Amino acid sequence: MAAEFAEPFQSSDWAWDAGWLHDLGKATNAFQGYLKKQNGLDDSEYDADGSVSNHASAGAAYAHDRMDLAGRILAYILAGHHAGLPDWDSAETGNAALSIRLEEGRSNLALIPSFAESISLNLRPLVKPPAYVKAENAHLWIRMIFSCLIDADRLNTEQFCSPERYASRGQFPPLGNLAPSLFHALETLEREAPKTEVNAIRSEIRRACEAMSADAPGLFSLTVPTGGGKTLSAIAFAMRHAMRHGKRRIIYVIPYTSIIEQTAKTLGKIFGSENVVEHHSNLDPARGSPRADMAAENWDAPIVVTTSVQFFESLYAAKTSAARKLHNIANSVVILDEAQMLPPELLTPCVEAINALVTCFGVTLILATATQPALPKLLPARPIIPAEQNLYARLHRTRINLPSDWQTRTTWTELATRLTTHEQALCIVNTRRDCHDLFAFMPNGTLHLSALMCGEHRSEVITEIKRRLRAGEPCRIISTQLVEAGVDIDFPVVYRAMAGLDSIAQAAGRCNREGKLNASGSLGEVHVFIPPKSAPLGLLRKGEDTMREMPAVAGFDPQEPACYTRYFESYYARLNATTGRPGSKIVFNLDLIRDYNPSIRLPFRTAGHEFRMIDDAQQAVFVRWGKNDKWLAELRSFGPTRQNLRALQRSCVNLPRRHIVALRAQGLIEEVQPDFWLWIGKYDEITGLDLFGVGFMPDEMIT
Repeated sequence: MAAEFAEPFQSSDWAWDAGWLHDLGKATNAFQGYLKKQNGLDDSEYDADGSVSNHASAGAAYAHDRMDLAGRILAYILAGHHAGLPDWDSAETGNAALSIRLEEGRSNLALIPSFAESISLNLRPLVKPPAYVKAENAHLWIRMIFSCLIDADRLNTEQFCSPERYASRGQFPPLGNLAPSLFHALETLEREAPKTEVNAIRSEIRRACEAMSADAPGLFSLTVPTGGGKTLSAIAFAMRHAMRHGKRRIIYVIPYTSIIEQTAKTLGKIFGSENVVEHHSNLDPARGSPRADMAAENWDAPIVVTTSVQFFESLYAAKTSAARKLHNIANSVVILDEAQMLPPELLTPCVEAINALVTCFGVTLILATATQPALPKLLPARPIIPAEQNLYARLHRTRINLPSDWQTRTTWTELATRLTTHEQALCIVNTRRDCHDLFAFMPNGTLHLSALMCGEHRSEVITEIKRRLRAGEPCRIISTQLVEAGVDIDFPVVYRAMAGLDSIAQAAGRCNREGKLNASGSLGEVHVFIPPKSAPLGLLRKGEDTMREMPAVAGFDPQEPACYTRYFESYYARLNATTGRPGSKIVFNLDLIRDYNPSIRLPFRTAGHEFRMIDDAQQAVFVRWGKNDKWLAELRSFGPTRQNLRALQRSCVNLPRRHIVALRAQGLIEEVQPDFWLWIGKYDEITGLDLFGVGFMPDEMIT
């Protein structure tokens, strides 16, 4: 089974040997006696010699000591098939380090010499890794083989222990069987859509994607202005490309969980929700199915929708649960949506992973965005949309009005007065605190959106926004940037607090999205203003500072695609200039993943710990919302379970962990179970968790 999983990246023999050796340590008398005892049998011929708890180390020792270079590689995989890929050195990981575990493995191996020799007859000769394995991607190749072993081991165990559960796996239709549903839905959508210029261009974009799908597998870029139908056009490319080139699945990678649910719902209507697997932290248990839950463990499904966090952290993970799905990325089509949102401090390892997936593991990857970033050291990407289509000029639906005076700040009172002159207007600010403060000056009926509202609350508000817009009712919204990407709303006027060019462009994508104003010869109006205070220190501030420099660039036009390249080059240069200064976030250490030594002494566990796209400094706090009292009561009484935690995922708000002690002292939160917190302060039905109305004012409350 492991060998079959490794075929798409020419490593079957490696996975085969890993499969034979991984449980070698279970042949000791001690482990055999343990099995007898656990099954209610007594057999005096088994004694206590050897280790029961560390059976994985015997196979690792066998490989390391007898198989030269190949053995040193396999030793990590074998030793880690329960506890996760280890580091070689003991400095950080103590007895979990491979160098330490090999000693115990040798002791166990010495107890079963004849059995080990019999196993060796089944091994295939391993000379050297495939030709594509280089210093910079060896770690990922090892992780891929590790993934094959983990998934095969878990599936084999399930097949024995839970045959009914195992039998219900893998009952998805082949990807090609879903194609007719997609293209029927696209033709229906096109036929029934209003005959507008915007919809005509969307159809043109889709057809360009389908035409380009015949190209050879590799790296592509899909640069489409916001509101250009990028999501479905990218799926059309992916499906045609997969059918032509034998790709196994489509994986849609999205930066925000706030977008992923909308995308999964759209794809579910087309392919059938039972064929679309969502894998993210905010999964609604009411929408999941047992089959989808199982497929989320290893991504063995035709259509997978996941987050950037889940995707990239898995590529650098040491944990078995995260690594299990990796081999199913091979020979797939991956759509990386909103590529400009990759975290700058992790940009280089993300780019190296993209390059490796494309060149080594048969992945076709599409960078889909309205603001294509200048990713350093990225392989050349083939543009799907030819430049002569001139999309940005033809989809010109807004006028972006930059400040005439970049020094004068707009007060919240002044801004509220301007907003109330519009019947329908969206205002996007940089922080939760700004959202709270501006909202206080707005008239009744204004809606509020920020991450101080739990996921279910936000979804309800977005539904109400869409209803008001459709009905032509007054609709004024104060929101943080969570509304900028992927939320399909259309306002005639948008105000945006000063931010990076990509944020401004995303905000503009919520303005005159359908081009309705163009029919009357008008454009949507996007007003960029200088808020009362600058964005918080960090990436938001870097974006704002970079944007302030851009008007001095000759020919700068915030709606011209070439300016995005200039902006990102300047933005990344600014970040690189501050890396390493006191207070700056440490950039991921590439030496952790690059094999520079012939002994292959790699710190897998340390790399997995340090590669974090979401800061561990956030603490999820549950709030009371809707009908979740039942699940909160169960959590309090019986502790966390898979069922109650999944049911409560959309009822939580993330707060800075460093403020938890102060919040508890003020009586605002309660620890209902160890490290599970409940907000017992006020939760407003309009603005959400009332963090700022009680005198407690954290200094950094972003989005």
